[in-house]
Amino acid sequence: MPLDLTALNPDPALLDLPWEVPLEEWPEHHLAALPRGISRHVVRFVRLSGQVIAVKEISEPLARREFQTLRNLRRLDQPAVEPLAVVSGRVDREGNPLDACLITRHLRFSLPYRAVFSQRLRPDTARRTLDALAVLLVRLHLAGCFWGDVSLSNTLFRRDAGEFAAYLVDAETAELHPTLSRGQREHDLFIAHGNIAGELMDLEAGGQLDEGEDPIEIANRIMHRYDLLWNELTSEERFERGDRWRVDERIRRLNNLGFDVDELEMTTDVDGTHVRIQPKVVDAGHHSRRLMHLTGLDVEENQARRLLNDLDAYRAATARQGEDEALVAHDWMSRIYAPITRTVPPELRHKLEPAELFHEILEHRWYLSERAGHDTPIEDAVRDYVDSVLPSRPDELAILGVDTEEIPIQARLDD
Repeated sequence: MPLDLTALNPDPALLDLPWEVPLEEWPEHHLAALPRGISRHVVRFVRLSGQVIAVKEISEPLARREFQTLRNLRRLDQPAVEPLAVVSGRVDREGNPLDACLITRHLRFSLPYRAVFSQRLRPDTARRTLDALAVLLVRLHLAGCFWGDVSLSNTLFRRDAGEFAAYLVDAETAELHPTLSRGQREHDLFIAHGNIAGELMDLEAGGQLDEGEDPIEIANRIMHRYDLLWNELTSEERFERGDRWRVDERIRRLNNLGFDVDELEMTTDVDGTHVRIQPKVVDAGHHSRRLMHLTGLDVEENQARRLLNDLDAYRAATARQGEDEALVAHDWMSRIYAPITRTVPPELRHKLEPAELFHEILEHRWYLSERAGHDTPIEDAVRDYVDSVLPSRPDELAILGVDTEEIPIQARLDD
């Protein structure tokens, strides 16, 4: 029976691997020692042409189904491992049939969530790690993917360029639908809660979970974060074109939940404008690094986050999501940031540094818009801020060492 290799971009070196040997017995010189989760099937990491691949021994129908599911998830731009090939028609040296093998590309710098939680995590890192898993579940469900076997072993965690991200690694039970019903989502979450709590209990029994951590509480926390994020992302909100303050408000609510915005899209139909937001989880310093890269502005992290939110809202409002981010950032700098900071009279510019000034004007505009119930033109917001707020602000030099963001903006409007 000839070997059957189904691959997207076949590597000839695949044919040199010992397919006539059961995967569990492959020689050590082919294998890469990397941490892996618990699996119902034999899984091995294999060195191939200077890279590492994951090989899973499984029946041919399941291998081909999972291969196609992973391809479809990648087409939908979902966080999943990349499928490379299915090898079937395997027989051992005595001619006995062997299961097929599914081959995926190993996600570099990633670890199974099970391995992550077997290490000691700082509280903030643990929170962001859990949030990344909640983001993955929400993204998959929004895309119509019923996972069916969510677990710490079936999920990879990667920390890359300041971002915390989770990836689906096992799609054996996954199903893709146009949309998921509430019952499908709840069933998937029920499976997730049981599997996650169970694996954490297993780690606890082996002395690998941080002392004092409650497996049930951790699983509950992921479900809670999922609910908060799902409700915020799926709630219907329609508004008139140009109401950028409503977009800003939506981003604020996500920020208050601890999530940042990765992708923001506005679509217009006969009933008004609809906004779609894609969340992500980032590490400390991510925003200041991104803003420096795009604009050259060297500011504090919270200032950078606020400026980037406005840049993302500007990109959505001008329907330029598909354009090069650096070009849009240049236009935002020349048309929004620079004109606003230059509008302040020279005698008042010493009150605040430009980035903090811009941040406060955006805050002031948002409060004015919220109070009026419609978008306040930025020119009006600048004028009102310069006339009613900025003159009474102390010079930054006079309050050196005090975080200007700690001075409540809302108090100015209540005066």
